[in-house]
Amino acid sequence: MKAYRIAVIPGDGIGVDTIDEAQATLDVVTRAHGGIRLEFDRFPWGCTYYLNHHEMMPSDGLSILSGYESILFGAVGYPTVPDHVSLWGLLLPLRQHFDQYINLRPVKLLDGIPGPLRDKGPADIDFVCIRENTEGEYAGVGGRAHRGMDSEVAIQTSVFTRMGVERVLRYGFELAARRPRRELVSITKSNALQFSMVFWDEVFASLQSQYPQVSCRQYHVDALAARMITAPETLDVVVGSNLFGDILTDLGGALQGSLGIPPSGNINPERKYPSLFEPVHGSAPDIAGKGIANPIAAIWAGAMMLDHLGHSDAADMLMAAVNGVTAAGSTLTPDLGGSATTHQVGEAIRHQIVGMTR
Repeated sequence: MKAYRIAVIPGDGIGVDTIDEAQATLDVVTRAHGGIRLEFDRFPWGCTYYLNHHEMMPSDGLSILSGYESILFGAVGYPTVPDHVSLWGLLLPLRQHFDQYINLRPVKLLDGIPGPLRDKGPADIDFVCIRENTEGEYAGVGGRAHRGMDSEVAIQTSVFTRMGVERVLRYGFELAARRPRRELVSITKSNALQFSMVFWDEVFASLQSQYPQVSCRQYHVDALAARMITAPETLDVVVGSNLFGDILTDLGGALQGSLGIPPSGNINPERKYPSLFEPVHGSAPDIAGKGIANPIAAIWAGAMMLDHLGHSDAADMLMAAVNGVTAAGSTLTPDLGGSATTHQVGEAIRHQIVGMTR
């Protein structure tokens, strides 16, 4: 039996509610699989920790996490802690320190979920977004001067390196080459951003001859946003910069019927460092602890983690159970038009897993 050490950081708000269900579901699916054991250690880091300790995680937090195979993360954010403090104090340092340069987000409409687009079903909404995750617009380079004066200035600098752009694009090409349609779309805005995005386009063009089996297209980010609404069935693998990928994948979450559904993988493909898996939804403090948050995104993130660890069969088992529950339509949280609690949805998914292995 293969054992893995998993660090669990539930974080804030509904991150705690949904990660509890994800962890319980991972316990059930690994027992059903029989060849995997996950050893969980939980860490209480986040905004509550910040309010008590004036830091989002302890000073040796990165060193502690480096000894784990993967990280299961909930959400970060609380009304009395500014977003730039919470994000830059926990999640972004993890992504950058552990070189999780691939942010992988599936955009798939599950069976039984009424998506917002007329006449578009699960066969039409099924693509993957790859977001560059460590540099670009979120590199954290810049500053402010003359604070409080009429001459105050704020500068935020996007950073695009050849290594950073090439490796995320190459990941996109290689993923597209493994999928049946073999199609890759690059998101750009080179008509307005004449340095960074023209550079991105040039690197994209330079790699195409190495992947002749992959059909390539480019869209400006605004045009791609429109295409996601009008013709999502024309998309297979989409790759973009940190900011563009962030914005468009939230739109992708809306296509899936709720931000309570899509997961996200922050991946170090070389496996030199632990990768991190999380639901896309935020901390939603207004509904935290009420038992109505949708746990599907966190559970799906657990499936992505299993797949990354090399157990696609266990991941497929877990996702078949999720799809079985959504297809039945009788146990859904309020964001999907149901009345089930967070725990009831988790229990229904776990019941499906057990039923599949009898």
